[in-house]
Formats: sequence, C-alpha cells, structure tokens
Amino acid sequence: MLKKNPLYAIFLVLSLVAAACSGSSSEVAEGTSESDTDGTTEGSETNEQVDFDGTIKVGAALSETGKFSVEGADSRRGYDTWAQWVNTNGGIEVGDKVYDVEIIYYDDESDADTAANLTTKLIDQDKVDFLLGPYSSGLTVGASAIAEKNNVLMIEGNGTANSMFERGFKNLFLVATIASDYTKSGIEELAAGGAKTAVIAYEDTAFPTAVADGAQEHLEANGIEVLAVEKYPKDIQDVSAIMTKFRGLEPDIFVGGGHYNDAVLFVNSAKELGWDPDGMLITVGPSNPKLAEELGEDLNGVTGPTQWEATMAYEGDYFGSAAQYAEYFQEQHGQPPVYQAASATASGLALQIAIEEAGALDTDSVRTALLEMDAQTFYGPINFDERGVNTAKPMGTVQVIDGEIPVVAPEAAKIRDLEYPIAN
Repeated sequence: MLKKNPLYAIFLVLSLVAAACSGSSSEVAEGTSESDTDGTTEGSETNEQVDFDGTIKVGAALSETGKFSVEGADSRRGYDTWAQWVNTNGGIEVGDKVYDVEIIYYDDESDADTAANLTTKLIDQDKVDFLLGPYSSGLTVGASAIAEKNNVLMIEGNGTANSMFERGFKNLFLVATIASDYTKSGIEELAAGGAKTAVIAYEDTAFPTAVADGAQEHLEANGIEVLAVEKYPKDIQDVSAIMTKFRGLEPDIFVGGGHYNDAVLFVNSAKELGWDPDGMLITVGPSNPKLAEELGEDLNGVTGPTQWEATMAYEGDYFGSAAQYAEYFQEQHGQPPVYQAASATASGLALQIAIEEAGALDTDSVRTALLEMDAQTFYGPINFDERGVNTAKPMGTVQVIDGEIPVVAPEAAKIRDLEYPIAN
C-alpha cells in the first residue's frame, strides 16, 4: 500500500491529535513496545478506523545508557517515528491483510555483548518477526551475527563499517552510505579549497577504522598528502598527546574518525593547545545541533559527514519530502531530526516497502524484495547490492557556521559554499 503525498496533510492533523494525547513513545520503559500503558497503540484515534488483521513484531537493542546514549536516543526516536507513521496511516499491507507494527526495545548499555544477548532474547523470547539494528558498527557486528544464525532479517542505518558486509551474510541490510565513503565529499570540497596536507586520528574499532582507511584513500586521490595517522583505544578520555604531535606537523586539515564523544575531545583539545588548523573534518557530531550547543563558537567552521539533512531534495511516496519528514518528526518529538534518526526511520521504511512488495512475512520472500528494491524516499534512493549495502545514496557534508549547519557538499545537495580556511 503506497502512501501518496496528498495524504500527508490529513495525516499530520491526525498525528498531532495522537501526539497530544499519548506523548512520545521514546519514553516507554526498557523491554516494552511503543504501545501505551493501557494496551492501546499510539495513534489509536486513526487505528480505530482500520481493521488490522495482525501485528508485525519488530525488535531493537539500542543504547539508552552508556557511550552511545545520545545516538541511541536519536535512533529510537527515528524508529518510533516510522512505527507511528505506519500505525496511524493505514498499516502495512501483506497480500489482502493489513498489519500494524509493534517495536520491542531493550537497552544494550552501549555494550557489544549485551547487544548480542538482547538480540537473542528478542528472537527466542519475544518472538520478533524482524530486527532493526543497534547504533554503531561495534554493536551491530555481534547482533547481526545472531540474526544471521537465526535467519532473521536485520535492517539498519547506523552501523556502516565495511567489514560487516564482507562476511557473506544474507540477512543484514544497510540503508546508509558505507563507512569508507563518509569523508569523500568533504575531502573533495577541502581539496578544491586548496588543502594540501592532512593528519588522521581514529578510534581502534570497526567503524572509525573503516572511515580512516577510506579517508586516507580519498585524501591521496585528491592530491592531499597524509602527514601522520594515529589510532587510539576505545573510550579514550584524553587525546592531547595526539593533538600535540599533530600541531607540530602543521597540517592544513585534521580528520577525526570516532563518535560524538570523540568530537568533543578533538575540538576541546585543539582549543586548549591553541591549535587552529585550516580545516577540521570529524565523522560524528558536527551534524548534530546538540554538539553546537555544547561547544558553541569553538565548533565554528568544523565540517562533518551527514547521511541526511532536511534541506536535501529527496522525496518519496512515504513521508513525502525530506522537509515534510522533518516537520512530522518535529511535531512528534519536539526537536528536529538528526541524520541518525532519519537513518533509523529509513531502516523501518525499507522493511515496510519490502514486506508490501513481497506480500508476505517470511524471511526468504522479504529478503528477495529487499534485494530487488529500487525506491525513492525522503531519505534518498535505496537500492541494495548483493552485500546488503545501499549503493545508490551519496554521502553529504555539513559545516557549522555561526550556529547553523548547512550542507556544503556534494555539489547537487549543498545550500552554501564551504568556508576554507576556517576564519579563526
């Protein structure tokens, strides 16, 4: 059942009523679904008009606490947004039946072993039909192995390390751009601005390693000399030694591969050392308004990759345009979506499209539909290769400029030019 754009205005009115009555599903306690405590599902005003034939149970282990709690919360809001849309906009058609969606969550505490154990629990005890991924490649690696072993499909948008898709798995699908290309458009733009030398620092885990390896290739391909590459252990609390070494090399640009907390360390350390490179490209953080609020003027000029922004010219039959999705998300959660949230919503949406195209709920049929998918969505094009990687969507780059976070690359998506060198 395709949800055409003209329904958007009607649905938005209905969803506002639902939101006012029920609140955000992201507040539901660990181990529960998005249903309200009285047993009804959010958006029940519209659900009363739909004769659902059953419920599709979807499971997700997400980081409510620990290192990835910021990104985990964003991912959960993204999943909830998809489920809310489904349940108040006619459900999912499976042949001649219509189903609603129930998402069962557990807190993986930002721990890989916990994420894997909870994935087992979701499959064995909760009997979920499908899985949505955790946040981060490190947590997705083990969780996806459990899914593969049990022949359960996992669709995800926030675990992008290349190595995960070199294992020959049949049941893992990524809607996002793969990690090795995170820095591609940003590096191309910096090179066009005149950057000649660079240094790279990255966390010694799967995602940052893939980012760093890709960054080195993209830097060299664009004629930028790599002066040094430094890796650091997981959960590091002090990067001053690395940044001191880099300051002495006087590179034009700094590339940092890590997560939100790493971005805080990089920027604060550079400030404390009085080091002002002409450009900084950091993988996770600059696209998130929370980081700009936390670091203020110190983040000015810093660039970072983004899987999605509301200003991008993407549109599809579900949610409408990127801007319409952002408006709907804002009404649901009281804040604009960051790309991690949009990636999560797109993961659920890809699952929904595949189920409807397959007209079935069994793993083999839905997997085939995923592999044959060629969809245009609010998130961008979705077309999976044989690895389960969406190769159709390019990566964007943003730059923090006076508190705003405009897209500056690639050319087709940018809304203003890159500022280089940074005006310090």
